[in-house]
Amino acid sequence: MKKIETIIKPFKLEDVKDALTALDITGMTVSEVKGYGRQQGHSELYRGAEYVVDFLPKIKIEIVVKESMLDSVLEAILENAKTGKIGDGKIFVYDVEKTIRIRTGETNEDAI
Repeated sequence: MKKIETIIKPFKLEDVKDALTALDITGMTVSEVKGYGRQQGHSELYRGAEYVVDFLPKIKIEIVVKESMLDSVLEAILENAKTGKIGDGKIFVYDVEKTIRIRTGETNEDAI
């Protein structure tokens, strides 16, 4: 099993969610986060005063999938999160050693 952690632009969430749902991904965790990468934030004007926004709003999606689904899920995220502009985000993939569904006690792939 693999855990996929994805950081994307907020307005791309629905596109990515719809693509993952089409692949029968039945569960995901979504968090509103703030951060920056190479873009290093940006300056904005507010009521005539300029200020620096260091941390930009992002969305973090976490899902766990069977290893056999990994490539199709990654492809779906890439196709639907990409704008071609700086700040599109990152995808991280981790090994998952064990999963347990608390309600039923099912383990590993049966618990996904």
